[in-house]
Amino acid sequence: MGLLARAALVAAASAFSFSASSVLAQEWKPERPINIIVPWGAGGSTDQVTRVTAPIIAEALGQSVVVVNQPGASGAVGTQEVLNAPKDGYTWTANAIANNATYSVTGLVPDTNIDDWHIYLSVANVPVVAVPADSEFQDFGQLLEAFKERGSEITVATAGVTSSGGTAIAALANEGGFEYRMVAYDGGGPAAIATAAGEAMVTTQLAVEQAELIRGDRLRPLAVLSDEPLSIQGADSIPPITQWLPDMPLAPDYFGIFIPRGVPEEVVATMDRIWQEKVMTSDALREYAETNGAVFAPSFGDEARARAMPVAIEEACAVKERGEAVVDPAEIGIDCESKTEM
Repeated sequence: MGLLARAALVAAASAFSFSASSVLAQEWKPERPINIIVPWGAGGSTDQVTRVTAPIIAEALGQSVVVVNQPGASGAVGTQEVLNAPKDGYTWTANAIANNATYSVTGLVPDTNIDDWHIYLSVANVPVVAVPADSEFQDFGQLLEAFKERGSEITVATAGVTSSGGTAIAALANEGGFEYRMVAYDGGGPAAIATAAGEAMVTTQLAVEQAELIRGDRLRPLAVLSDEPLSIQGADSIPPITQWLPDMPLAPDYFGIFIPRGVPEEVVATMDRIWQEKVMTSDALREYAETNGAVFAPSFGDEARARAMPVAIEEACAVKERGEAVVDPAEIGIDCESKTEM
């Protein structure tokens, strides 16, 4: 069974989980708007899916939920802002969970790990290797040869070193044995747009950040970082990276909304209920995923944490393997010898 199919299957299997403590806790009725800090620029994968889920939550709560873009330092600036905010339930964040789980390994947000957050996942995303529509590269095999021959002459647009695109090109370079030159932007959307405009030769950002540009024939997708083809509505199927790099380690990257630990219990209980009853059954979220090459995969609580750990372990250990770790993953409970939690 392929990577994306497994993600969808796990999502379906967890659709009926709901903690007893959430049922028993008192209902939370917020008295003022809630801020969700997206630590990336507008138009990127995190921003997109958060703007789909925020109205669902707002309607269920009867209170405004405001999405605030606060990019900087590969998502670290906005994430730290949420950790520093009062734990009153009114300041949340949104991101790829692998980022929040591994920021301490990269040194961008010290002294934090996955268990600092109540996790609410919405979709699974995969990176796509794409080039401008008029690029010399017709398939990933040609691009791979160019990387090996020309190295840092090949520019790659991403949202920064710890973004999905940044970790994707690092993993590709490690597996393919080549060098490259990264050009960082304030989000995955801007990175994809810049590539389409010819500012960079390649982008490795997520499918959802490239979908409109691919449909509009402004980007040419060469491969998806999966072990099965990817379908984006209105575009040709994108071949899997395993066609060229059959042994490349792969794990789906889950995105969602995260509430810092320490908020009142009723905030978490109410959010659990809303996620179970409204988000996990949302036609709007499902349509967004199916249109943009994502996997509809909502979950929360222990199930969400279990689903998030494979990609968190893969990314933390990849950072260590490349010699870029500021903190050993073992210090946050990840054993890179066995690729498991300690």
